[in-house]
This record gives sequence, C-alpha cells and structure tokens, in this order.
Amino acid sequence: MPHVVVKLTAGRTEEKKAELANALAKTVVTILGCEDSAVSVGIEDIPNGKWLERVYDPDIRDKPETLYKKPGYRPAG
Repeated sequence: MPHVVVKLTAGRTEEKKAELANALAKTVVTILGCEDSAVSVGIEDIPNGKWLERVYDPDIRDKPETLYKKPGYRPAG
C-alpha cells in the first residue's frame, strides 16, 4: 500500500496539486503493479523561508540513504 508524500513550496493551485497527485498515483500503479485503491498521495505546502528547517534538513540532508533522486541545489542558510 504505497503512500506518497510531496512537499512543495507554497503557491501551487489546488488544481495543479490534484493533477500531480493523479499523475503520481497512475505512475505508482504502473510501476509497482498495485491497485489504484491501494495508493494514496499527500501534498504538503511548505511556507516560504521554512524549506531548510522543515524539508531539507530533516528529509534530505539527514536521510541520504532514502534519496533515490537527489536535488541539484544546495540551500542557502
């Protein structure tokens, strides 16, 4: 039962977030061969200026072993 969490800087429309969630769910079903009903997608808006403390440090810098696609940036701060 895959659950995908996407963290985005704030500012995307609800329509864009729904489009992203649907595309991710379809991709998960295709690649993992599971039922669509088994997939859930959550999207978290991260306020400007909070990316470093709420995403980069805990999810990227501190968990490199979980990253299968690393970012091509280094945050200021």
